[in-house]
Amino acid sequence: MKTIGLIGGTGWISTQEYYKQINERVNKKLGGLQFPRIILYSINYSEIYACNQNEDREGVYQIIKTGAETLNNAKVDFMALCANTIHFTYDKLQKEFQLPIIHIADATGLAIKTKGLKKVGLLGTRETMELDFYKKRLHKLGIEVITPDKPEREFIHYSIMHELLKDNFNEETKMGFISIMNKLKEQGAEGMILGCTEIPLLIKQNDFDLPLFSTLEIHVEAIVDFALQE
Repeated sequence: MKTIGLIGGTGWISTQEYYKQINERVNKKLGGLQFPRIILYSINYSEIYACNQNEDREGVYQIIKTGAETLNNAKVDFMALCANTIHFTYDKLQKEFQLPIIHIADATGLAIKTKGLKKVGLLGTRETMELDFYKKRLHKLGIEVITPDKPEREFIHYSIMHELLKDNFNEETKMGFISIMNKLKEQGAEGMILGCTEIPLLIKQNDFDLPLFSTLEIHVEAIVDFALQE
């Protein structure tokens, strides 16, 4: 079994789900008292937030790079970034480090293709919805991605930053997300990517009538599969 390196704290709410679900899935596959070796580097999210406020992408990269260096020095076999947004650093990280990095959008795209869908809605942070680092990997798989209008993107981003990252999940926010998802459905979306790893903790499949793609759960499954490969 490979040693897993996780870069988390982006935020801690979903990172603890990564840790829990990775352990549960490995044990389900192997049985007994088998659990994975995991080394977690958890970031102070306020540092990421400060950089994002100034659109300082390089500053964010340096924070993530420090985590990757720590995990590399700890001799992990591969890495995973426990958030969708910070995957904008992926290409640069992969060039600097020889370790495999399991990309959340690639895993999500394969899950969407398995369902045979061609057009999906994407919900996430402002960066995930507005930058192209996420959409272009799905486009390569033949998947069209649509996002909400700007006021709705701002609502989603605000809710993530000021509620979900603080472990605050309420019904009013949930209904706001569902309303936005219904608008994307009217625009032809055949499914929805819950493209922030906190969103699946707010919205569940039984809340909506189109397929929901929990990037957290999909990413966890890809991480576990890779860890158990011979």
